[in-house]
Amino acid sequence: MKNKLTITIAYLLFLGITAIAQSTLKVVSSTISFKIKNAGLGVTGTFTGLEADIKFSPDNFRASTIKASVDANTINTEINARDKHLKKEEFFDVAKFPKITIASSFFGKETNGFKGYFKLTIKGITKDIVIPFIFDNNTFTGQFTINRRDFNIGGSSIMMSDNVIISLTIKTAPQN
Repeated sequence: MKNKLTITIAYLLFLGITAIAQSTLKVVSSTISFKIKNAGLGVTGTFTGLEADIKFSPDNFRASTIKASVDANTINTEINARDKHLKKEEFFDVAKFPKITIASSFFGKETNGFKGYFKLTIKGITKDIVIPFIFDNNTFTGQFTINRRDFNIGGSSIMMSDNVIISLTIKTAPQN
C-alpha cells in the first residue's frame, strides 16, 4: 500500500511539473523597436502585429519553445515617405515577404537572466541569432544586434550602418 501511494504521489508530481513546463503564454502587449545609423543620424522605428506561440518555463528549458512573427508591413519610423521606401524590394519587400519570423532552438540560463538561441527569418533568409533576455513577471525583455546585409536589407549602402539594434518587450499572461 505504501509503495502504491509513493507511485501515485510521484505520478501526480510528474503531471504537475509537466503541466507547468508546457503552460502556454499569450501575448498581452509587445514593443518591437529598432535603431540604425543612416547618414550619421540615428533612425528608430517599430513593428507591430506580433503573433506568438510561447511555451516557456524558466525551470524546464527542454519543454520551452517560442515561435513568433511580426507583420513587416507595420514598419513605422514616423516618416511616411521613409516607411513606404522601407517596404519596397530593396529593403523589406513586404509584398513578397509579409512576415518576419523567429523560432527558438534552445535556451540557457545566464547570470542575470537567460539566453535564447533562435532562427530569424527576414526576406526568406534564415540566420542563427542569440538573444540575451530577462523573464520577469511574465514579461520578456531583451536586446540584440543583427547585420542588415545578412538579410539583404538596404543593399550595399555606405550611408547606412550594417548593424541594427533590436529591442523587445513582450508582456504575456498564462493562456487558459
